[in-house]
Amino acid sequence: MSEWAAKRFWTKAEALEDDGGWHVALDGRKVRTPAKVPLILPTSALAEAVAAEWDAQEEVIDPGAMPYTRMANSALDKVTVQFDEVAQYLAAYGETDLLCYRAERPASLVERQAIAWDPLIAWAADDLGAKLNVTAGLMPVAQDTAAITRLAEIVRGHSVFELTALHDLVAFSGSLILGLAASRSYAPPEDIFSLSRLDEAFQTEQWGEDEEAAESEARKLADFVHAARFFQSAQKTVS
Repeated sequence: MSEWAAKRFWTKAEALEDDGGWHVALDGRKVRTPAKVPLILPTSALAEAVAAEWDAQEEVIDPGAMPYTRMANSALDKVTVQFDEVAQYLAAYGETDLLCYRAERPASLVERQAIAWDPLIAWAADDLGAKLNVTAGLMPVAQDTAAITRLAEIVRGHSVFELTALHDLVAFSGSLILGLAASRSYAPPEDIFSLSRLDEAFQTEQWGEDEEAAESEARKLADFVHAARFFQSAQKTVS
């Protein structure tokens, strides 16, 4: 017996301005989230992206082909009601950030990490106001309370839509600094994601590529890039 799948029932999907934001309408009917919350979006860019996904659906609706819609739904149905918990979870990454823990050997990897990660550590200190300590090996290194407090303030300063995207940027990179760098367009998201995979890339060079691991990394990269694009789309233009 085949699974039931929702079918397309509309002819036109469009983004329309609404009180307090933008909404997506299907033949004039406003879209709601799975929790029946009105899908009110903060920017026209994000609303247009969501509307385009609905418009691209053919006979049967494919949720897997609607990443903007899924993330917007998560922002409203999940992150909104647990904003503090999500912000605290992300801020905690700063205490053990990936960029702060370096290899002790071999020398080639040590050098590669320094060249790639030191500029981000400097950026965090200069642009974010969070000077982090770096160590070699796996033993924990204590971070300055002021730096961690500053990172927590930055995280909490995001909108619910931005925080939802930041969650994926941090989770897929394993680094709060890299996640914030992607959100602030420090470099193309593909390049930032590659910075989080220096160790894996080094191991691949030594031992060859594992097909299953490569496929997993490709999916993570795609999700990371999407999160960066969602974040940018959700940002309101400052006049």
